[in-house]
Amino acid sequence: MQGRFHFYEGYDMKETTFPIRVFKFLGIKYLFVSNASGGVNPDFKVGDLMIINDHINFFPSNPLIGKNDNKLGVRFPDMSEAYDKNLISIIKDIAKKHKIKIQEGVYVGVSGPTFETPAEYKFFRIIGGDAVGMSTVPEVIVARHSEMKVFAISVITDLGIVGEVLEVTHEEVQKAAEEAEPKMSFLIKKLIKKI
Repeated sequence: MQGRFHFYEGYDMKETTFPIRVFKFLGIKYLFVSNASGGVNPDFKVGDLMIINDHINFFPSNPLIGKNDNKLGVRFPDMSEAYDKNLISIIKDIAKKHKIKIQEGVYVGVSGPTFETPAEYKFFRIIGGDAVGMSTVPEVIVARHSEMKVFAISVITDLGIVGEVLEVTHEEVQKAAEEAEPKMSFLIKKLIKKI
């Protein structure tokens, strides 16, 4: 896809995740997701790539709320491996082989559209987050409900580290994402060849 629907744009969770349902009925087995996110891990730098190995859902809703259609997936899908460990292992090997620095961590999904306050950044780090952003989690929930294997990666486009929280603009986020995009695309293309 070129872009996606965001909850902060006013779409509800069903609309936000509708493309994933379409993918399921097209027979798609893997979902690769990327996003721009703010780093809350003090080891991160702007421009880093972070493999998402887990997430914390801080959206005010869940795309599976409501009547469940068993043709789409089970009522209570397991999320113990929301992000496929085998795909993560393959990407790590590719990154190592090609000397591409890559981070790994937990993504906190929030509604937006405001960037986080310093206290929110601090809170997300305390609860176990490494990066925070306004997408990905709803799509991943629906993908797992649909039994797709998921790989997700974040571009760290700004930092929300205690003592280093700076004013951030959407333009700065876009610039950092554009600069990291070639490395990310390279890794994804290599991953596709491996599976």
